[in-house]
Amino acid sequence: MVGATMKGLYFQQSSTNEEITFLFQERENLPVTDDNFVKLQVKACALSPINTKLLAEMKMEKDFFPVGREVAGIVLDVGAKVSFFRPDDEVVGVLPLDSEDPGLCEVIQVHEHYLVHKPEKVSWTEAAGTIRDGVRACTALYYLSHLSPRKSVLIMDGASAFGTIAIQLAHHRGAKVISTACCLEDKQHLERIRPPVARVIDVSNGKGHVAESCLEETGGLGVDIVIDAGVRLYSKDDEPAVKFQLPHKHDIITLLGVGGHWVTTEENLQLDPPDSHCLFLKGATVAFLNDEVWNLSNVQQGKYLFTHLKRRDGEVISWYFQTAT
Repeated sequence: MVGATMKGLYFQQSSTNEEITFLFQERENLPVTDDNFVKLQVKACALSPINTKLLAEMKMEKDFFPVGREVAGIVLDVGAKVSFFRPDDEVVGVLPLDSEDPGLCEVIQVHEHYLVHKPEKVSWTEAAGTIRDGVRACTALYYLSHLSPRKSVLIMDGASAFGTIAIQLAHHRGAKVISTACCLEDKQHLERIRPPVARVIDVSNGKGHVAESCLEETGGLGVDIVIDAGVRLYSKDDEPAVKFQLPHKHDIITLLGVGGHWVTTEENLQLDPPDSHCLFLKGATVAFLNDEVWNLSNVQQGKYLFTHLKRRDGEVISWYFQTAT
């Protein structure tokens, strides 16, 4: 295949940033020239939303951006200094933001630090489809909130892909899990999880009282860890409809226990002096879960062990990451 050409998918943003065009470009299948890079035959690639705002903030100005970053495949060749992999290894990983190669391509080259070994019983599509949310959940629970046994954890929107993995991660560490459901189907899904979720709070149509339910479940002490899916900063009348089911920031602060950890995905979180004072009195902390924090900081989170998770129908399909000890 040396010297052959192949097609990769890219996107081009208009000058007004209002329209995105997708197109295929020819790429040459070059041999590995960098010492720490791996040549990978892509077997599956997940399509996550393209964060054009973040790309602009990072000054990553290009004519064409590669599409597809979560990949799974077989190692074809390795550079001279690659130590973790060898040809024919099955791997999965997330390409960095500045990757020149699109995941939607037959063969790509990627630094070995962005890959891990794929478990034998996990399919290509399942591996590529779960790695991103697995890393996010691992970051939120292990690195930002320091999850430990017997802690109480509130995971908002637990029926989402991220939420389902986070719930099972928390269960694995022996935590007591509370979650919210945005509709009847989500509620039924959460109630079928084993081991069971301690409490499912129905927030459809804004009828759920998250703070009251959490305080009741914890005997008035509040939860130790909160992982939100966004929060409302103002009254319902002043917020867009998409945030109607989200809890208000005051609800989160109210239900948070002494010494608690609030992990938020709200990038524009605003805390007024009374909010900060309340968090101060509780000795609580606020951490921000940026989807790319592990990537932007260029910090490698070490080797990972893989453990199976279950999807809605009970069939084993996915796994999560745990730092090796």
